[in-house]
Amino acid sequence: MTTPMFSAIMLAALLAACTATGEQRDARPSATIGDASTASASTGNATTLPVGAPTVEKLDLPDEHWRPLVSPEAYKVLFEDDTELCGYGPHNKEKRAGTYVCAACYLPLFESDAKFESGTGWPSFFRPIEGHLGTKEDLSFGMERIEYNCARCGGHQGHVFDDGPEPTGQRYCNNGVALKFIPEGEALPALRGGA
Repeated sequence: MTTPMFSAIMLAALLAACTATGEQRDARPSATIGDASTASASTGNATTLPVGAPTVEKLDLPDEHWRPLVSPEAYKVLFEDDTELCGYGPHNKEKRAGTYVCAACYLPLFESDAKFESGTGWPSFFRPIEGHLGTKEDLSFGMERIEYNCARCGGHQGHVFDDGPEPTGQRYCNNGVALKFIPEGEALPALRGGA
């Protein structure tokens, strides 16, 4: 087997692992993820996520702006839509109370009380901080998924599925290198990137 073929097979296996936890359900894209208190509505196989306008202003910066501010691994995930290896992320086993911020611009994205063990090998959350994520349809690798990103810098975070726990039923499957964890009691870092 050639190295590129082996790499393609491994990537497909990793993506399948992220999409398959327990019962497989179909998910459809929405423009933004907003008010987490809004109930998801299902019609047939399509799922509509809570939709709302982002509550933060999107930065107008080129991706290259972030390269010197994050690790090479984080840059590949955040701005080249890469995926970290299953089980190797820095936050998968994190159990402390705190806040998960975007590794690039430091926008708070998730609180630790919304984190759960999904069994996928990536940090998973059932609720984002309201208005801090945007979404887009991802049809890569022959799958239909919803990609979510930081609403401020546009950095790729992961994919959202509708097989998570109550109260939302959502699973935000995040790349650990795309996040920075701030333990409870420590001040959140100042936002990076201007305005």
